[in-house]
Amino acid sequence: MKNAAKLSGARRSMAGSVICVIVLTALFGFIMTACGDGAGGGSDGGLDQYTSSIDIEMVWISAGHFLMGSPTSEPGRITTPGNEDQHSVTLTNGFYMGKYEVTQAQYQAVIGKNPSYFKTPVSPETSTVNRPVDSVSWYDALVFCNKLSMTKGLSPAYRISGSTDPAVWGSVPTTGNATWNAATIVVGSTGYRLPTEAQWEYACRAGTTTAFNWGSSYINTSKANYYASDVDACNTYGGIDLLRTTGVGSYPPNAWGLYDMHGNVSEWCWDWGGNYSSGPQVDPMGPDSGSTRPFRGGDWNHYGRQLRSASRNFYYPNYHFSSYGFRVIRP
Repeated sequence: MKNAAKLSGARRSMAGSVICVIVLTALFGFIMTACGDGAGGGSDGGLDQYTSSIDIEMVWISAGHFLMGSPTSEPGRITTPGNEDQHSVTLTNGFYMGKYEVTQAQYQAVIGKNPSYFKTPVSPETSTVNRPVDSVSWYDALVFCNKLSMTKGLSPAYRISGSTDPAVWGSVPTTGNATWNAATIVVGSTGYRLPTEAQWEYACRAGTTTAFNWGSSYINTSKANYYASDVDACNTYGGIDLLRTTGVGSYPPNAWGLYDMHGNVSEWCWDWGGNYSSGPQVDPMGPDSGSTRPFRGGDWNHYGRQLRSASRNFYYPNYHFSSYGFRVIRP
């Protein structure tokens, strides 16, 4: 990730937001934020329409086998902070994955606030409700998953201090927290959760073995939203540097029908950060412990090589930057 000075330069002053409030049903008992037609059109438009509910559109990803990581010959290959050593992975269970990254409107509806840095519309946008939520930590994502699960009548996936109710967990930590780091997945739970790194990469690749899921080792700004001013071994850029998020669904999907698996916001995953285990893996969950959590897919502030299917980045679970977001899965 580029240094903080460049990131600060990218964060031009933005103020205000256009948010229209609508009331959800009494059953859910909280407020949903959505605006007008939401998206508009073009590369900043995202979806043609925004549905004023907290339903998250999901895509079924069938069980299967793939090579995780990258071959040593892949242009732009990165070996740090974690290795990309290619290894065989089998996922024995299929899962549902969010068709889009979690949006600002969805996060507002579930959590009651929108922490995003990018809340100022850019023409032809009339609002940013359809952009992915940003500036969320890994801890924030766990709270969202359990709260959404409870709202939908599903059994929550995460347990902290013996409880699956985020109200019992207390305030979301702003520094590293051993109790929250010890979160576990409830066996047999049906609720929303973060994907593992293996699930994320399998879903991103959608059967491809190339650097990007459109079947190529090169990228340009008609394919994804990313920092496109640097020409490296994996980047033939065109267009302009947006230096911000764009509406979800603004770029072509992969073969599974998933959008923004390359670029827009980096997506938190469940595992601890670290090197891959050697040899073939079945339903890998990552290391048993660590200090950082992975995020995948690259973002608006990354060079093209950092958007590759195999590219890995890690950060502390309490951190929330304007390039960090997430998408959810369900069993």
